[in-house]
Amino acid sequence: MKIRKGDKVRVLTGKDEGKEGKVSRAIPADDKVIVDGVNIAKRHQKPTSATDQGGIIDKAMPLHVSNVAILSPSDGKPTRIGYRFTETGDKVRICKRTGVDIDG
Repeated sequence: MKIRKGDKVRVLTGKDEGKEGKVSRAIPADDKVIVDGVNIAKRHQKPTSATDQGGIIDKAMPLHVSNVAILSPSDGKPTRIGYRFTETGDKVRICKRTGVDIDG
């Protein structure tokens, strides 16, 4: 999976199309990501201890990784991701549209 935690992405399809956010969690086993402030659902929460409070909470639900695109670090537009190897042999992600390194 080419998208990682901390990446800034834009939603391409669905009810939140066009929204941008940061990936708070990546779930590679299911090819899903959780983006802050996107795909919010209401969930009923039961109080778990004496300090926690129950009620209806807003929870960010996972999106399939194919429905989001990473934003290019140079101009902030959605792009695809490729890979290249540096002179030291490290594998880095690159922006397919501009050729800029994403991993720094």
